[in-house]
Amino acid sequence: YFTLKDEKSQISCVMFKGQNQKLKFDLEDGLSVTGLGRISLYEPRGTYQLIFEYIEPKGIGALQIAFEQLKNRLASEGLFEEKYKRPLPFFPQKISLITSPTGAVVHDILKIIKRRFPNLFIEIVPVKVQGKDAEKEIINALNLLNIRNNTDIIVLARGGGSLEDLNVFNSEYVARAIFSAKIPVVSAIGHETDFTISDFVADLRAPTPSAAAEVVVPNKDELKRRVVDIISKLKSNIWQYIERQQYILQQVSKNLVNPKRKVQDLRLKTDEVSSRLTNVILNRMDQKREQFKVYVKMLSINKPISYITKLNNQLEIIIGKLYSSNRIYLNQKRSLLRENTVRLYALNPTEILKRGFSITSTIPQGRLVKSANSVSNGQDLEIMLAKGKLLVRVFQKRYRQAK
Repeated sequence: YFTLKDEKSQISCVMFKGQNQKLKFDLEDGLSVTGLGRISLYEPRGTYQLIFEYIEPKGIGALQIAFEQLKNRLASEGLFEEKYKRPLPFFPQKISLITSPTGAVVHDILKIIKRRFPNLFIEIVPVKVQGKDAEKEIINALNLLNIRNNTDIIVLARGGGSLEDLNVFNSEYVARAIFSAKIPVVSAIGHETDFTISDFVADLRAPTPSAAAEVVVPNKDELKRRVVDIISKLKSNIWQYIERQQYILQQVSKNLVNPKRKVQDLRLKTDEVSSRLTNVILNRMDQKREQFKVYVKMLSINKPISYITKLNNQLEIIIGKLYSSNRIYLNQKRSLLRENTVRLYALNPTEILKRGFSITSTIPQGRLVKSANSVSNGQDLEIMLAKGKLLVRVFQKRYRQAK
């Protein structure tokens, strides 16, 4: 039930359910329309009303206004927002093409894809792209691919046509099926100037079906060139890294102290300390002798023979202890020096490498490898030997069982 009015008059109108369901748009306030109907008298009130059999927007087609109404409604629900757009895989292994199997579109797409990447697997899902059953078949195809979930990209394609020809791609149900898809969907409907609801809700719109084939498949020759460039850059970076590490190793080697030289320095210092200690002891003994002589001279005046004898005995004992202590101290220092020398030789990395051991580190991090768990198959490693280095790649990992 609605009311039609112009600047001067108005009349009540009715459009019953059977005719109303055939409308391709929603009646809205302020909409100018043209229609076909008949005048009827509403007896309870004694008023006339207009019963419509058909109605369409004035000046613009019903399909166009239905398109605008649905577009605005879905946009308000957020179905066109970028945050819901899924990125296309760079290198798809399988593409599913939903289109008519007999049109020129399928041949154009297959031709371009085979030219760009001949070995790519393409699945054709045949559907009607206009007419009575087109909407149902397209929705069923989308749902089937989502249930199987064994393809990387879905391409929904159709050639150009009128707004009525493309109307199935302006269906709300098709739009919601595209939005619900778990797999990225590319919409390639009509010509570059044609826009459908499917274009807005899909993850990517291609201006034409041929353009869709260009977008979803990388060029094989271009990929080869890119791989060659990447390998070249990788080799260059690896050699630069190796040169930097060699330079760092040379600088570190310059700062390392030779263990033999270290032992010699310690030996010289020990000899120097021993000599100084001996001189100190001898000087102390000379001082004591001089003091003793003075005491003897002073005591000789009083002839204290027994006292002198006692002091002389004590002096001999003290001298003996001093010699013994000095000998023990020097022996301890020499023993300690020998032990330190042995330890230094044992800890010398060069000596360890000479015994057949090696040092393994990762490339390019330079991290020491202590366990097979810390590396991966295919990883590059550097092995330092007593003479030279080895650059190796992990082929297989084996684990030694703990005893």
